[in-house]
Amino acid sequence: MKMPVIDVKSDTDDLTLTITAEFDAPVERVWGIYADPRQLEKIWGPPTYPATVVDHELAPGGRVTYYMTSPEGDKYPGWWQIVAVDEPNSFSFDDGFADEDFNPVPDMPVARNDYQFSTVNGKTRAVYTSTYQTAEGLQKVLDMGVIEGASGAINQIDDLLAA
Repeated sequence: MKMPVIDVKSDTDDLTLTITAEFDAPVERVWGIYADPRQLEKIWGPPTYPATVVDHELAPGGRVTYYMTSPEGDKYPGWWQIVAVDEPNSFSFDDGFADEDFNPVPDMPVARNDYQFSTVNGKTRAVYTSTYQTAEGLQKVLDMGVIEGASGAINQIDDLLAA
């Protein structure tokens, strides 16, 4: 089975993690996954940690809150603060860990995420770039398995597009 993720790079010098994926669908269809909270739930988080989106306002200044549920039933809340939206080409948001009331957890890293979508050879190329404030923050999420988790999450998009 072909996986959409075609490249993963982490760079501790420029504090980034960049994942590139390609999907057999138009840009507008891939955009729609992020614009619709029910579709977003199907691909945000690794396959064994399904997401539940609570708030969803994909607009500058908007907020998205969610939690992922572990196989044991533990909930892991998170938040997005939307910075910029250029539908259907890109959006940027700060992404962080939250407490059960969706308040940011102060000692956990926050990433500025830039999601870019473009048409390449009839497919949608998605470039997901996360920029961390410190090398320690990037290393912390790398140690937590962010590459495997994010790749697993992105690889679920093909199934959703085929449905």
